[in-house]
Amino acid sequence: MRGEDERSGSLFSYVDLEARVGQSHPLRAIRVLVNEALAVLVSDFSALYSPIGRPSIPPEKLLRAMLLQAFYSIRSERQLMERLEFDLLFRWFVGLGIDDAVWDHSVFSKNRDRLLEGEIAAKFLSAVLARPGVKRLLSTEHFSVDGTLIEAWASMKSFRPTDGSNEPPADGAEGTRKRTFTARGDRTKRTPRPPIPKRGSIVKDPARRPSSASWDMR
Repeated sequence: MRGEDERSGSLFSYVDLEARVGQSHPLRAIRVLVNEALAVLVSDFSALYSPIGRPSIPPEKLLRAMLLQAFYSIRSERQLMERLEFDLLFRWFVGLGIDDAVWDHSVFSKNRDRLLEGEIAAKFLSAVLARPGVKRLLSTEHFSVDGTLIEAWASMKSFRPTDGSNEPPADGAEGTRKRTFTARGDRTKRTPRPPIPKRGSIVKDPARRPSSASWDMR
């Protein structure tokens, strides 16, 4: 018997998001470790926010959403919020119900900056790596990440040259910075710019016709 192509959905849904995610999905093991690390940072979260005022985005949900942005190479907060609108897996991992409204991307970015300024993100990653079950999930194999996320999250002043001087690359007109990412870390290289011809300095070439001339590049 052929099934009907019904275009209208049901008014009510009785399936929990927990049942939508497969038991063997890798995000299940990651979510358990993340929740254990977030439980350690409860006091840090309380110290970062004021006890009065309008509630903000819960820092636990914000950090889970930031992990998804890194895992799935989502390029912007706007795209991340759009993904949260329709992706049930994302909603389950972050902790949003199927009827919960998704935050505005500008509000998400503002709350994210608050966590970064308070060094909560660094403490969160350290707490995750300190969990006993994380070691078996880590590997020394090579993997690729989206370079645009690295450029967006890392400041140019945070890079250090490989000569051991521990000085950030200075701005200047003598060269342009070109970064390469290797297994040993980032390296700062300089590519010299071509010389700029001096205005009005023209040297005649005796080997050519009298009307020919060339720029003096000295």
